[in-house]
Amino acid sequence: MILSTFYCGYACSQVPGGWAAQKIGGRRVLLLSFVLWSLTCTLVPLDPTRPMVLVIARLLVGVAQGFIFPSIHTVLAQWVPPHERSRSVSLTMSGMYFGAAAGMLVLPSLVKFKGPQSVFPAEAALGAMWSVLWFRCASDPPRSEHPKATAAGFGESLLPTKGIQKVKVENGGHSLKSAQIPWKRIILSLSVWAIVVNNFTFHYALYVLMNWLPTYFELGLQLSLQEMGSSKMMPYLNMFIFSNIGGVIADHLITRRILSVNKTRKILNTVGFMVSAFALMAIPLFRTSGGAVFCSSVALGFLALGRAGFAVNHMDIAPRYAGIVMGVSNTAGTLAGIIGVDFTGRLLEAAKTADLDLSNPESWRSVFCIPGLLCIFSSIVFLLFSTGERIFD
Repeated sequence: MILSTFYCGYACSQVPGGWAAQKIGGRRVLLLSFVLWSLTCTLVPLDPTRPMVLVIARLLVGVAQGFIFPSIHTVLAQWVPPHERSRSVSLTMSGMYFGAAAGMLVLPSLVKFKGPQSVFPAEAALGAMWSVLWFRCASDPPRSEHPKATAAGFGESLLPTKGIQKVKVENGGHSLKSAQIPWKRIILSLSVWAIVVNNFTFHYALYVLMNWLPTYFELGLQLSLQEMGSSKMMPYLNMFIFSNIGGVIADHLITRRILSVNKTRKILNTVGFMVSAFALMAIPLFRTSGGAVFCSSVALGFLALGRAGFAVNHMDIAPRYAGIVMGVSNTAGTLAGIIGVDFTGRLLEAAKTADLDLSNPESWRSVFCIPGLLCIFSSIVFLLFSTGERIFD
């Protein structure tokens, strides 16, 4: 429950984050997010004898970090031309996986020598350094009528930074009015729901592995994370590599006109999720660290490859409202964290109640089979209902 509290806060700020990024700009919202969660890590005292304080801290960090991905998608939709979107999104998002890999390598040792409380000031320091860098280097995008926007191939697809657009009036002139977000069309669109379902599955598998794979190594395989060395970071390093491979492949297929945007998204999404499904279900079949690391690396690597399908699709179908659509779909992804992390813990508790030792692979079979089956289901949904065409003006 403490682990899943983060995702409760994270879910609450996804859609508001997309709305705020649409109205005041992704650059400002992204900076605000980093400042808020860094301050929370710095200022909230963490006392293991007071779990409620830990719950509140996790909740606040989740709320602050919920603004990140909608803001990133708004910034990318504003700056990146269509033929570079796949690799730019993949490269940007792969930083999360590289961070997870570095965390798995460094944090166990930090906890061992400095105690668990040392993790939070270290994270806050990294957040503060990034905030200073972003404040000094980032800038707002050019307006859609700006020569740079036209040269980059944006045209009218570039988001107005203040949510203002020109409209024709009867006398032939122009007036300004606020852009209206088509909430009803977004919510009722099957193409949006195809993204939502895949985002849910992606994050269900990712968050279950992120939160419970270390426990599987420790209890299921009787391995110490400190003794595993660099091998424990391989699943997340694989995500970093395959995420960028997927982005490069997608842009190559689209820019060389080998495949349409629609077919490219569907093929990469299907390959990524189907391979990941079988790798996930194979994890409890191996009783060695090498086998478990290999299967989890394949599973997470191909999940990241699939991001070149569903995760970039936000900007294909709704470049003006990429942050909004990302907020909607990432809310589903966050619900996957709340549901998956907590439900996995309850499955393991039920296994212990049934007198199954957690070193027994049978105790872990359902933990990995559920996200595997979800991957198969969501890939079918994406094949049936997604599109690579722009459907929101």
